[in-house]
Amino acid sequence: MAIIAFVFPLVIGTACDNEGPLPATNAQDIVDENDDHMKDTITIHVGDKVFSATLLDNAAATALKAMLPFTINMTELNGNEKFFRLPGNLPTSASNPTTINSGDLMLWGSNTLVLFYETFSTSYSYTKLGRIDSPTGLAAALGTGNVTVTIDFQ
Repeated sequence: MAIIAFVFPLVIGTACDNEGPLPATNAQDIVDENDDHMKDTITIHVGDKVFSATLLDNAAATALKAMLPFTINMTELNGNEKFFRLPGNLPTSASNPTTINSGDLMLWGSNTLVLFYETFSTSYSYTKLGRIDSPTGLAAALGTGNVTVTIDFQ
């Protein structure tokens, strides 16, 4: 009888002390809003201009997010894009978009990050990473030569 008297208060005490937060009601409640690695929105800083970009939900974009934040020197190419060779390879799922749009952020090959600032037709294949939400002023901000760009979480 002494054993039951000893165990019973332990069980009751444990049940009463377990008053944590209420269970989440949907998946949004489960995500820690302070965990920047869960966000799909990034910022691209060019000089004093800041552009918001939305990343796609794919393996390459996830791998890119894991590298953030970083500051890179992007090289001018063809009067329509800036590129940077990443130090490692990202997962690829390349396809030909037929049209590149100003603000597209893509991966050429497995390690070349490309930011397009003009719209044009293409025969090349890229892995789509995301795009700048409002590319107005992007071409002017990037200029005609190489440029330093910082990419970070929003």
